[in-house]
Amino acid sequence: MNTLLIHNIGVNKSVSVVIPNYNGGPTIGRCLEALFMSDYPEFQVIVVDDCSTDDSAGIIQRFPCELVRLKRRSGASFARNAGAKKSSGEILFFIDSDCLVLENTISRAVETIAGKRELIVGGTYTCAPADNRFFSFFQSVFIHYSETKNERPDYVASHAMAIHRSLFETSGGFPEDFLPILEDVEFSHRLRRLGCTLTMNPDILVRHIFNFKLTGSLRNAFRKAKFWTIYSLGNKDLTSDSGTASRELKINGTSFLISAAMLPLFFFSGKSIFLLLLSAVFFFNIFLSRKLIAAFYRTKGFVFAGAATMYYMTLYPLAAGIGALAGVLGYKNSFLRK
Repeated sequence: MNTLLIHNIGVNKSVSVVIPNYNGGPTIGRCLEALFMSDYPEFQVIVVDDCSTDDSAGIIQRFPCELVRLKRRSGASFARNAGAKKSSGEILFFIDSDCLVLENTISRAVETIAGKRELIVGGTYTCAPADNRFFSFFQSVFIHYSETKNERPDYVASHAMAIHRSLFETSGGFPEDFLPILEDVEFSHRLRRLGCTLTMNPDILVRHIFNFKLTGSLRNAFRKAKFWTIYSLGNKDLTSDSGTASRELKINGTSFLISAAMLPLFFFSGKSIFLLLLSAVFFFNIFLSRKLIAAFYRTKGFVFAGAATMYYMTLYPLAAGIGALAGVLGYKNSFLRK
């Protein structure tokens, strides 16, 4: 028998790994393979299938994990909560079906949270994604940098979140009547208001499978900005420095808007003052983004850093800006409006 398929059967499990899955056929197999290569000796894996229409369930059943099938499509929050209810571990570790843990990911999460019952521990993406595409590298570096800037983050993302099961149960879990995304942000903010501490350990890493082309990256920027804006307006923290919704990104978007106004003014008026203002805004933005640019360079060299920086300062803020505008309009009809 394949030893992979009998790993961790019959042990006293102290950790439960919970994974929501919806049509994750292209990635869930790799996700589970990586999990069962972990160096942590005792853990339970619960995969909650949210009424997938692909071959996900068949792939999941090849592995020694518990498969929970939801009766109707209910969303990632409901799936995570359902998985937590089936768990037996003292510690819950949440990841996504398109994330690949490293060999020591679970061990480092447990080391960080052990004995600290009021602590929510977060990890992040590796700088190098699981697929070798430019826009995937851009996204992975951007998220890694944004989520690891502060040891005490504004939120802990559910792509690598550890929490004691007792605290999770007391908290009520992830919000089920909420936006399509950002449930981990709401959850983090709610627990922090209850006196819990959020911490980021940049050594807790997962590799993400993005498979992003240009259109996928721009759609992601639009969607994230739309729902971040809706949530932030309702939470009254629109200007806060919050992970991937960082002040740097917001200033980057503002710089793009100013530049978009200065360029036609220069061409139509011929006055050099507009060109000087455009240059000043550009270099100011470069200065504020220097640590992100350095992260681009460390990950993949000079050529990648140059291309990623130009994308970050041109097309990316355009998509995010349109998304933010859609969020402002969407907020008027959102249940988050106070």
